[in-house]
Amino acid sequence: MKRWVVLYVALTIPIAGVAQADPWAVVRVFEGKWEGPVSGKPGTGFSSREYRFELDGHFLSQRDRTVYEAASPSAKPQVHEDLGFIGYDKYLKKFVWRQFHNEGFVNEYTLDSVSADGKSMEFVTVRIENLAPGWRAKKTYRIVSADEVDETFRLAAPGKDFELYTHTHLKRVN
Repeated sequence: MKRWVVLYVALTIPIAGVAQADPWAVVRVFEGKWEGPVSGKPGTGFSSREYRFELDGHFLSQRDRTVYEAASPSAKPQVHEDLGFIGYDKYLKKFVWRQFHNEGFVNEYTLDSVSADGKSMEFVTVRIENLAPGWRAKKTYRIVSADEVDETFRLAAPGKDFELYTHTHLKRVN
């Protein structure tokens, strides 16, 4: 009987260890509701976001609504909204993020780098729909804590280097 118990334990421990590995761990930090100030080329404003797992955990959805202060007393505030889905492409062995914007742009990013400590990650576009060819975008996240994230969004015109477009400092609200 003891041999069977030892054999069972010996065979199931490695399997349990493999089964517990979480391929989503690197982006799981985003799950929940977030809010925070944003500043950049469109001006200053406030962002509200929600990230949640959908479709049996195969995708992490993201909804963003950012309202920028009016540029003048007679102007209306600028509202930016986007909806995105992060999935894992097992053939590319990369996370792919497709993001749909209320301005009509569709950005397709891949997760290009993650720091050794997992506290910094960079998504870079592989394609931008409804924008002239050659444009690129980059989103960099710095995990300040489990409840605080810094995001920079950079754009690069064709043949140019990336320039800061917005900086957002998010805090978890749920």
